[in-house]
Amino acid sequence: MSQRQVLQVFEQYQKARTQFVQTVAELATRPQNVETLQNAGVMSLLRPLLLDTVPTIQQTAALALGRLANYNDDLAEAVVKADILPQLVYSLAEQNRFYKKAAAFVLRAVAKHSAELAQAVVDCGALDALVISLEEFDPGVKEAAAWALGYIARHNGQLAQAVVDSGAVPLLVLCIQEPEIAVKRIAASTLSDIAKHSPELAQTVVDTGAIAHLAQMTLNPDAKLKRQVFSALGQISKHSVDLAEMVVEAEIFPAVLASLKDPDEYVRKNVTTLMREITKHTPELSQMIVNAGGVAAVIDYLGDSRGNVRLPGIMMLGYVAAHSENLAMAVVVSKGVPQLAICLVEEPEDHIKAATAWAFGQIGRHTPEHARAVAAANVLPKLLNLYLDTQSSEDLQVKAKKALKSVLQKCTYLPALEPLLYEAPSNILKHVICQFSKVLPHDSKARRLFVTSGGLKKVQEIKAEPGSALQEYINAINNCYPEEIVRFFPINTRDKHSRGSDKWQSVIMKYEGSG
Repeated sequence: MSQRQVLQVFEQYQKARTQFVQTVAELATRPQNVETLQNAGVMSLLRPLLLDTVPTIQQTAALALGRLANYNDDLAEAVVKADILPQLVYSLAEQNRFYKKAAAFVLRAVAKHSAELAQAVVDCGALDALVISLEEFDPGVKEAAAWALGYIARHNGQLAQAVVDSGAVPLLVLCIQEPEIAVKRIAASTLSDIAKHSPELAQTVVDTGAIAHLAQMTLNPDAKLKRQVFSALGQISKHSVDLAEMVVEAEIFPAVLASLKDPDEYVRKNVTTLMREITKHTPELSQMIVNAGGVAAVIDYLGDSRGNVRLPGIMMLGYVAAHSENLAMAVVVSKGVPQLAICLVEEPEDHIKAATAWAFGQIGRHTPEHARAVAAANVLPKLLNLYLDTQSSEDLQVKAKKALKSVLQKCTYLPALEPLLYEAPSNILKHVICQFSKVLPHDSKARRLFVTSGGLKKVQEIKAEPGSALQEYINAINNCYPEEIVRFFPINTRDKHSRGSDKWQSVIMKYEGSG
């Protein structure tokens, strides 16, 4: 065989390998092909091509493996069992930028599925190689490495700590200062994934000066970057008062409130989540948000949103209201109660209804004025229905009941309470009757209306245990009226035909005259 023929054979072999990996990489983009490829043993065929002498074949083989591993955890586990990861980690330090991006993609694709698979990536020594890649000149390599680190860190605190211990955080903070938007996005996302697990990890991110750089990007026009920036600030803020104060001291308010009008719903959601995490800590932080116009802005946001993106805004209003009478009144004055009532009706998901019910409880529990604001919005019957509805989740029933009791114990607005006399079970009814027993002795007009509306008659029909709190409340109400009025109802109830409307009218006229 001539030299020329030998070269032709090698060229054909190279061409065949190239065609093979390119075809597999292409087929792996379509889910319907993945199972067939797996059954054909494609993993074992791709593995030796990672060490091919031709760089293009190496890169394409890695790309194909990444696409397969990205598909599901079974394929990712197959990559681990095939002992492919050590080869990738070794090549990260040795190969060109194209291969490094492909190798980091495989590591990311494996790590994303579970903490166990992410740990397998760590165990093969990937962290050091990925951290070194963060220092590469090529922005694509930095992005790929940061992405892989984020997928490792997101699972739990132990893995996030391993990423921190590898020295990644200072380099990630440098990455968010890079001019390339894609690098900024992924670096901010990875910082968020690290900070979310514990105060200590969040403090590590803060200690590298991340807050100042993240704050500078809150008004960046790129929506995907803003999503990650607000997410990171929210994950930092949630852990403690000190961390939340550091975020606030970066002077992001009131400027970030403009992002509540951002076209991107996830930007809006993450801004509201950030505000929720700040307001939950102290009255002072909540007051700062109120002073910046945050409550009114979030109420407008709830009016413009639907579904799960409403949830952090609902909770934020609840946290603000929980701290004090004045802060709860700020929610009331900003027309938060009618908007929350709309959310309670519009949202089909029980967890959103439960959060809304909880927020009503935080608003209405302070004073009669707060309770009246909730009651006047016709919220009490809705909370009662949610509590009694057997289709409601257990959490929704618990929160609706607790909110109902919190508001009732302060509510003196009797027109809103009276409908509950006819619908509430005994454990709720006693709170309703208690409020009537407090108000009626001191309000002659309310006493007359209570008779003419049929409320007093309904009270006489209630069967209460002798000596119970409910019976004491009923007795207190009865003591507000002449004995003839009180005695009329049991007789009238037993014998409606002999005691008709004429008798009723005469009793009412007599009482109204005396009133």
